[in-house]
Amino acid sequence: MIKNKNQINNTIIISPPQCGKTTILRDIVRNISNGNREYGFSGVKVALIDERNEIAGSCMGVAQLDVGMRTDVMETCPKDLGIMMVLRSMSPNVIVTDEIGNEKEIKALYTALNGGVSLITTVHGDSIEDILHRTELKRLLDGDLFRKVIILSSRNGPGTIEKIYDLQEKRWYFGN
Repeated sequence: MIKNKNQINNTIIISPPQCGKTTILRDIVRNISNGNREYGFSGVKVALIDERNEIAGSCMGVAQLDVGMRTDVMETCPKDLGIMMVLRSMSPNVIVTDEIGNEKEIKALYTALNGGVSLITTVHGDSIEDILHRTELKRLLDGDLFRKVIILSSRNGPGTIEKIYDLQEKRWYFGN
């Protein structure tokens, strides 16, 4: 997911319910916020749009789960509005949200992309093909918005990484 020492590839995580999307997303947020010396990645500012308060588990505005030292959390706010608000006021390097699903949310992602912000999100589905067959979500995989696609399952327990695909290079890095 790390593009270079200061950037993240736009990434979408696809999986059915109960396969670890939210848990992996929380770990990703913490790691890109804190950085990773092993990869020479110093960490970036992350805006986490946590609509249902599942990722950070905030209480009275304070994250109860570790989402990293450079992470600002926008809790209990609709994703499309939250994305627009953090773009205007927080100057994030990366915007992260869970379970994109409607046209307003997808439009907000494109607005963020045009603002030069990296994106990480999740979506319910079984495969890339499943998303391509759903009209409202098909745009997510057109190659302009996201670069990396991670497919999860629970085959070996929640969070099993089945495949990783690069939409621009049109090649599998893992699986297939």
